[in-house]
Amino acid sequence: MTHTSESSAPEAPDTPATSGTSDASDTADASDTAGTAGTADTAGTSDALRPRTLRAELETLTTEAFRPELADVDRLPTLGIARLMNGEDATVAAAVAERLPVIAAVIDAVAERMARGGRLIYAGAGTAGRLGVLDASECPPTFNTDPGQVVGLIAGGPGALVTSVEGAEDSAELAAADLDALGLTADDTVVGVSASGRTPYAVGAVAHARARGALTVGLACNAGSPLAAAAGHGIEVVVGPELLTGSTRLKAGTAQKLVLNMISTITMIRLGKTYGNLMVDVRASNEKLRARSRRIVALATGAADADIERALAATDGEVKNAILVLLADVDGPTAARLLTDSHGHLRAALTKAPGPGPGPQDATG
Repeated sequence: MTHTSESSAPEAPDTPATSGTSDASDTADASDTAGTAGTADTAGTSDALRPRTLRAELETLTTEAFRPELADVDRLPTLGIARLMNGEDATVAAAVAERLPVIAAVIDAVAERMARGGRLIYAGAGTAGRLGVLDASECPPTFNTDPGQVVGLIAGGPGALVTSVEGAEDSAELAAADLDALGLTADDTVVGVSASGRTPYAVGAVAHARARGALTVGLACNAGSPLAAAAGHGIEVVVGPELLTGSTRLKAGTAQKLVLNMISTITMIRLGKTYGNLMVDVRASNEKLRARSRRIVALATGAADADIERALAATDGEVKNAILVLLADVDGPTAARLLTDSHGHLRAALTKAPGPGPGPQDATG
């Protein structure tokens, strides 16, 4: 389900939404049905009735469904359980494949905003929040992004990465405060991540961001989720019940990671952070990455080792610049200027260069 309008905050669903559970050890989404940013089905329910109401709601959620055929899984040999888990995991990619058109539309919208200075911000609780933080933290070394360009927010703050912070996932207000602390703008994108699709922190983040004109995405693992309804774009990857009832760090977590990988990686490809399938914006922050940088330059140019070392020295170790020096036969400052004029796209810079032009990686492909 995809909503394309970003201009106003959505209305609350008229009927209870089917969703699922996530995590802070698989419990964050399970506890979140009481108080979801204006969409929770238990709003107005007395405290005494909420546990009973919550239990009834959980029984309707796909990600909470009990599978009686697995009731004796603990009696199986280890290899048998491993085969079961492997078989379950094999279904996740197919579920993601069903949502590829929606994912692609999201990526194009994210790339457009980031090209004009916007940020990509993930917001979630428990496992979903940790996956967002993981994806964000991998962008600087992989694509040489500024740490503030891709940001992961987790309910409860950094401490929640390793320890459950009680109640944090239940607060839409906390999500709004976390976004306000970043100075949210209309050029930013906020991706709420929740297996159930109803975690108040994730729904609250999306609702708050959408009201401020930001691009909003709701990534959930149940159809008809409040999170998708609250967002301009809803990505609902329905992976079905888990091997362990309600343990959404399993298939749901895998699905979320696959989608987040796509959003960040393909966005960076669209922004010119790669040359073909080479990570030409890699940040050489350790010996392994320095060796990888040399190899990337070699693959892109076919140059001799001595020439590669000279090019990297002339460009302060910037891989993309070194490739341009070698392929276009320009000096370091000229390479930097050409890349600036081309908004960081190496292929475009090569077409503007006065030198020989493309080498092994055809710059027109």
